[in-house]
Amino acid sequence: MTQRLVSVWQPFFLSKAGQDAAIDAAIELEELGYSRIWFSGGFGENVHPRFREILDGTKRIGVATGIVSIWHSSPAEVAVFAQDAQHDHPGRFLLGLGASHAVLVENDGTDYRKPYSKMVAYLDGLDAAGLPAEARILAALGPRMLELSRDRSTGAHPYFTTAEHTAEARAALGPDRLLAPEVAVVVDANPETARATARQYTAGYLTLPNYTNNLRRFGWTDDDFAGGGSDRLVDALIPWGTPEKVAAGLEKHYQAGADEVAIQVLNGGDARSFPAGAFRTLAGILI
Repeated sequence: MTQRLVSVWQPFFLSKAGQDAAIDAAIELEELGYSRIWFSGGFGENVHPRFREILDGTKRIGVATGIVSIWHSSPAEVAVFAQDAQHDHPGRFLLGLGASHAVLVENDGTDYRKPYSKMVAYLDGLDAAGLPAEARILAALGPRMLELSRDRSTGAHPYFTTAEHTAEARAALGPDRLLAPEVAVVVDANPETARATARQYTAGYLTLPNYTNNLRRFGWTDDDFAGGGSDRLVDALIPWGTPEKVAAGLEKHYQAGADEVAIQVLNGGDARSFPAGAFRTLAGILI
């Protein structure tokens, strides 16, 4: 990959803010020059209709699921959605798939076992349904899932990772696969308030073994995970500060091998409010 892409990852698009507000925000991001909008596929049986609504309401910007849970939707149904979206909007929809987390899956009564094998079987199902590898991307953290991303998809969409992980992911994927990490940021130059906002986000993720086990591979410890994260870990995960400092933090991921960075602007956990000002400012620096 040679093209450098700047994208958006924002829970707002699947919040209760409403379809019209979501489309208006997507149109502005498109006009600002962002490449793609990522947001969670939720935990329903099918791909959420909001992805199609945004595709239908915009002209150029890409839309990606970040992610559809392989425990909650069938390959056949997901393949139909993706094929229809690609037919009507060629080159604009990307299906992101992930194995989610045991605590979330088992809340629905599903037995969370062998997520790697589950993903392999799911990809087999997509193959059988005629959805090609280049139409999908995997939420990959560890070496095995990164290798699966390389071999059976267009690439990897890591979430809640550091630039060091981005470098490892690029090495695992090789030069020709898309690497599009999500990176959360806080546009706030005050260290105390910026880190407090970041910890509202990190605290929940640091209870999930998939993420903490991945961070342990890079030398982070239980002391770093306590209390929503040590200052050192928060600073490594969440670029914060002036817009220019945030942009420098995102640059570390590009330098580590990312083709695309999906920016999530943290705004105190208010998913129904779209941080338009921050995305306007960052677009002026990054795009």
